[in-house]
Amino acid sequence: MVRLKNAFMKCYLALILVFLYAPILVLVVLSFNDSRSRVTWGGFTLRWYGGLFSNRQILEALETTLVLGFGSAAAATVIGTLGAVGIQAMRRRGYRVAMSVTNIPILNADIVTGIALMLWFVRFIPLGFGSVMIAHITFNIPYVILSVMPKLKSLNLSIYEAARDLGAGSVYAFFHIVLPQIGGGILAGFFMALTMSMDDFVITYFTKGAGVNTLSTMIYGEIRKGIKPEMYALSTMLFAVIFVILLAFNALSGKGKSADDVIERSR
Repeated sequence: MVRLKNAFMKCYLALILVFLYAPILVLVVLSFNDSRSRVTWGGFTLRWYGGLFSNRQILEALETTLVLGFGSAAAATVIGTLGAVGIQAMRRRGYRVAMSVTNIPILNADIVTGIALMLWFVRFIPLGFGSVMIAHITFNIPYVILSVMPKLKSLNLSIYEAARDLGAGSVYAFFHIVLPQIGGGILAGFFMALTMSMDDFVITYFTKGAGVNTLSTMIYGEIRKGIKPEMYALSTMLFAVIFVILLAFNALSGKGKSADDVIERSR
């Protein structure tokens, strides 16, 4: 019975992995297909990768996506971290209200947020790259706050208070005592904001102006005409970069954990 249960769990896990990664595998294969058809194999080629770097439209959309992603993630990380520190210092009633308000943008439908921001921008500023940047910062802040809050809850305040008693200023104590302890949450919030920004379509579509295109909005505009094979190559490259980053991050995390274990055992 136990063996049957283990076999069922392994098959279930394998099925989930197939559903997750089979589409990505198809995308990778199509990026090397010499034919533009998605159902016939025309031979192995690298011309779509070469054509990618000569396609100005795709490169401009990629540049806009990366600038929006890293710019909005950095700004949202700073604002969200400071906001999380302020919320943590509130009293119980204020804390509950602030956390409820923080959760609203996450639970709210993207189309509602996109239309609301569009109406706001049309009233005060022209739609363009700036409006998209503000919109991305706005919807990224709650993700950063929720990533930093668990670290703040587990923060050892006695170290901060001891530093203050020894003459450290509040700013010095924050950057040298508090910030290193919540650094993992800040980093997680940054990557979460970066991912949400680069994946967003609905809010970007409603808040962008003429001539501003990200990869998601450009692909949406090309669906009726047919997606260019260069996009398969670009998607494969992005997947490869993310995969390498994850491997490196896991390797570094494993080394750090091993070092901590050695220190703990030596005690």
